Amino acid sequence: MLTLEAEDVYALAPYAKTLGVVFEEITGASVQARLEHDLSLSTVGGGLHGGALMGLADVCAAVCAALNGPAGAAPATVESSTHFLRPARTSVIATARPLRLGRNTVVEVDIHDAEGELCVRVTQVVTAVKPKTA
Repeated sequence: MLTLEAEDVYALAPYAKTLGVVFEEITGASVQARLEHDLSLSTVGGGLHGGALMGLADVCAAVCAALNGPAGAAPATVESSTHFLRPARTSVIATARPLRLGRNTVVEVDIHDAEGELCVRVTQVVTAVKPKTA
């Protein structure tokens, strides 16, 4: 089974580091990452922008799918459904869990605020893309 450390993710997907994603757990069963609340990532009312929250969810889902997918394949999101349940006005924790494994892996990501309230639920289908050979 593939193993990844935070620095591996940042090297493969620099956007994760640019966004400010901090990984707390990276396993096949669960990928957990934190995003600090920052005014540069906020929108009207001071909540984290939906794009920042979706970016966090997408990074976590891709890592989760890569850990559970075929060796040597890269994750690519092909479908994403996001439900914004409440504003996230604090730092947040995202937890990604695989729901269905295969070439198209289904991953669910829950994003909770600092008080433990569920703010966002994202379900993604992530496909495994094999590198092209010459």
